[in-house]
Amino acid sequence: MPGIGVRYDLVTRERRRLSVVAEPDGVRTLSTYRKDDPDDRAMSVRLAADEAAAVVDALMPAHHSPSLLSTTELGLVAERVVLSRTSHWSGRLLGETRMRTDTGVSIVAVLRRAEAIPSPGPEFRLAGGDTLIVIGTREGVDTAVEILGRE
Repeated sequence: MPGIGVRYDLVTRERRRLSVVAEPDGVRTLSTYRKDDPDDRAMSVRLAADEAAAVVDALMPAHHSPSLLSTTELGLVAERVVLSRTSHWSGRLLGETRMRTDTGVSIVAVLRRAEAIPSPGPEFRLAGGDTLIVIGTREGVDTAVEILGRE
């Protein structure tokens, strides 16, 4: 669709026709068509980029697994915290952060380049650029972010 965007069409197993028009600015228009007349639009919804992303996540949540804990219902949050290249903690041992003792937050994994290190112990040496996966209360995680953001 020159000047508008790219149109994607899909026919479902129930023989229903759907289309999505993807505009260059991230806006998406989702349309369904009448079963008895596939050229007659039954519904059309225009979505901002963030709304479209929310629909994608609802349809295909990348994080969903029946064996995963839904932490928000338990009062816990999980977040990724990136250590800056100039971080105070770069080259130091994880135990030196006193993370669990001072905040109640657990660092459950460290992502380093293309490697994941699950359950790092207190002797694990941190490096600038590491992404730490932390879990705890909202207050604890906020405090952990402040501590880990130290330059």
